[in-house]
Amino acid sequence: MHTPAAAALAFLPFAAAIGFWVTWSDLARMRIPNAAVLALLAVFLLVGPFVLPLADWGWRWLGFAVVLAIGFVLNLGGILGGGDAKFFAAIAPFVAAADAAFFMVLLAVTMIAAYVGHRAFRAVPAVRRAAPDWQSWDAGKKFPMGVPLALSLVIYLALAAFA
Repeated sequence: MHTPAAAALAFLPFAAAIGFWVTWSDLARMRIPNAAVLALLAVFLLVGPFVLPLADWGWRWLGFAVVLAIGFVLNLGGILGGGDAKFFAAIAPFVAAADAAFFMVLLAVTMIAAYVGHRAFRAVPAVRRAAPDWQSWDAGKKFPMGVPLALSLVIYLALAAFA
């Protein structure tokens, strides 16, 4: 991992809390709140300069801009939701550029696991009764991408902090 362990450890509690918020919101309402995206960016903005070399911290904002531009195009094409695109862009600065390929593999694995888990759990009546108002249960082909995005960020930071 190219994100320093101390930086990952400093980011992790904030990312986990915001990730839980995003996961719950996306499952319940099929929406990722703009406030959650801004909160994640605020963590990087405020904590980043203290735990990363300033040059590295500055360059990581380029990742945000690139992922935001790609997400905008994917959203225009109907491939990715707007909230998903914004949240993915907010995640980008936390991931070192040298770890981007690893992060994409991690995201692919968490996407598969989250998809299978979500589809399996929504078929269990007891689970559906526990969260009867969750819009993701009946969203058809749509899938709450906030779940694997948040999970991927938390796993990445945990690996960088503790591996």
